[in-house]
Amino acid sequence: MEAMKSSLPVAVFACAAALAAAQPSKPAPISLADLLKASPASDWRSLDPENTLYMEIPAGRVVIELAPTYAPENAAAVRALARDHYFDGSFVTRSQDNYVVQWARAETDERAKAMASKKVKPEFARPIDAKIAFTRLPYPDTYAPEVGFSDGFAVARDPKRKETWLTHCYGSIGVGRDNALDSGNGSELYAVIGQSPRTLDRNITLVGRVVQGIELLSVIPRGTGTMGFYEKPAEYVPIRAIRLAADLPAAERIDLEALRTESATFKKLVESRANRRESWFKEPVGAIGVCNVPLPVRIRSR
Repeated sequence: MEAMKSSLPVAVFACAAALAAAQPSKPAPISLADLLKASPASDWRSLDPENTLYMEIPAGRVVIELAPTYAPENAAAVRALARDHYFDGSFVTRSQDNYVVQWARAETDERAKAMASKKVKPEFARPIDAKIAFTRLPYPDTYAPEVGFSDGFAVARDPKRKETWLTHCYGSIGVGRDNALDSGNGSELYAVIGQSPRTLDRNITLVGRVVQGIELLSVIPRGTGTMGFYEKPAEYVPIRAIRLAADLPAAERIDLEALRTESATFKKLVESRANRRESWFKEPVGAIGVCNVPLPVRIRSR
């Protein structure tokens, strides 16, 4: 009897060890850097020089990718202004904390006065088109029936209304306007530098996103006037130039590529961000918002 009692703990331990060995092991966490490093070249796309803007400010270069699929007329207007050197000598005139920075020519400037009467069709949303890529995010959203990604941009959709639109996320570029829906013309732009102001969705035209250098805009000193506007011209941040990459010599361009949002690597990225498995995280959320999914851009390796 005693011999049987003494062998019981050993048997229990052996049984527990066998059960543990039979349990499937959890996948080892992989860092975002390692995930991207392991991605095939086919999962990346080069930025189109015709839709890439270089914004030169004292702190450095900000790179903007236009979204002509969602705002073709406004993207064309911005391209034309860049080619006309309209933004040379313009200024960041507004920096509102946790919201946006905005730039334009000074209101007293003759070119700005000439642009005031010009109008461009508002492109707040567009019809859903099966030919346009859409990678749906499998999590609910507060502001739209469906959200996901299209050609590298965060987008939302409403199947009942048969509409789709770009979403206001950190780094989004919009076309400033007055109360009239068609009062925006691309001569006054803004970048989101704080929380995602999704209530602006479908109320203003989004024309692109910052793909490099948003940190240069987000630290610009805040304006003390209403809505973050600078109260004195001396506070303006000068913009030396905004140029299309296509109009610059190859040596002056940055050879950037973006992760394809329809790729297998991007699918893994979304899952890893929604279910953080690194040792620091104790409770994986199991979901992620469309504006919290990183959209990687990197310099193409040679």
